[in-house]
Amino acid sequence: MKIKNLILFLIISAGIILPGAFLLKFEVRSLNGNVILDWQCSSETNLKDYIIQRRTVNGNYSDIATVQLRSDMNYEYTDQTAYKNDDQVYIYRIEIVDNDGSISYSKEMTVIHSNISSVKRTWGSIKALFR
Repeated sequence: MKIKNLILFLIISAGIILPGAFLLKFEVRSLNGNVILDWQCSSETNLKDYIIQRRTVNGNYSDIATVQLRSDMNYEYTDQTAYKNDDQVYIYRIEIVDNDGSISYSKEMTVIHSNISSVKRTWGSIKALFR
């Protein structure tokens, strides 16, 4: 009986300590000069919203968008402001904000700008050297 009570206490405590969202998937990719963030949750308890944060390699995180909850718990955000300057590498994370004001963070995801046209130009120049 003591073991059952201990297990029940641990389960209840874990529900209080853990963030309000349990991320199943979090992916970030570069596409056509934008960055696409995809994430999926298995549960959302006492959750207010998600805040998308971005930083450069040597920079600090800044908030770029707030995403409201969806009933299907599948999310996608397109960052259209990325790559509009000289930065080619960004690091993203999701700030998870609960209704009680507590905050937790997803893992960090790094994305590198993939500019296909510059790769094709470079390859074309290399091929021209051997003609």
